[in-house]
Amino acid sequence: MLPKKKYISRKRHLLKTCTWRIIGTLDTIFIAWIISGDPMIGMSIGAVEIISKMILYYFHERLWYLSKWGIK
Repeated sequence: MLPKKKYISRKRHLLKTCTWRIIGTLDTIFIAWIISGDPMIGMSIGAVEIISKMILYYFHERLWYLSKWGIK
């Protein structure tokens, strides 16, 4: 018999997505700045990737939530 699946709201997934993206984007900006030597290049790269990676992460998180893989 499988244990009951707990309800986890989509708002929680969305909040996790946003907080993780902030951390990831700050990291990307810092790395791009260090590599290029130009803080504006770092911020430009960060501005582009924050949107694309937030969308990708949200759907990745939802697919894992809907999946029964690894749940006993």
